[in-house]
Amino acid sequence: MAKVLLQFSMSLDGFVAGPDISVEQPMGRDGERLHQWMFPTDGIVDDLDREMAQKISADAGAVILGRRTFDVGVGQWEDTPFPVPSFVLTHRARDELAMPSAAFTFVTQGVEAALDQAKQAAGDKYIVVMGADAVRQLLAAGYVDEIRIQLVPVLLGAGTRLFTGAERIALTAIGTVQSSSVTHLRFEVERSESPTKN
Repeated sequence: MAKVLLQFSMSLDGFVAGPDISVEQPMGRDGERLHQWMFPTDGIVDDLDREMAQKISADAGAVILGRRTFDVGVGQWEDTPFPVPSFVLTHRARDELAMPSAAFTFVTQGVEAALDQAKQAAGDKYIVVMGADAVRQLLAAGYVDEIRIQLVPVLLGAGTRLFTGAERIALTAIGTVQSSSVTHLRFEVERSESPTKN
């Protein structure tokens, strides 16, 4: 069965995007610094970072993302964020949007409906969650199985925090790998009992 994965690059002070997010700056002001481990300005990617980025892509079977993330990201991606079916949580209905690799489906019935569709699409791979609002909804509902953080040695000072408002959640560390540019952290979400999943 598909697992729900939160996969984010995060600054040392806890931000996953800089301030002033817009179509022109999808990662906010200075937020692109969070992804330099994958897209360095000199074009030279650490071998370990390359391997980790490839694993992220290989593990993805479906994506759930928020509408704002779609709105600011689709022009940059010119595709789905991973080459898999992507489900957009939204209050504004629209037809499915076919892209070169897969399609965006716009889900207006809530997070459980998006999760059901993503599970069908993902098979035994991961459902990758994108966008802080989508993350908060899935965390609050108890649906997150694993968290992977690339801890980037930068202080952004302001922006979007991933876990603002989250309730206490116990995690088990299942992996730590240090590259020349970031620390790759993996955590499993502990549960005393499984949430009700459709």
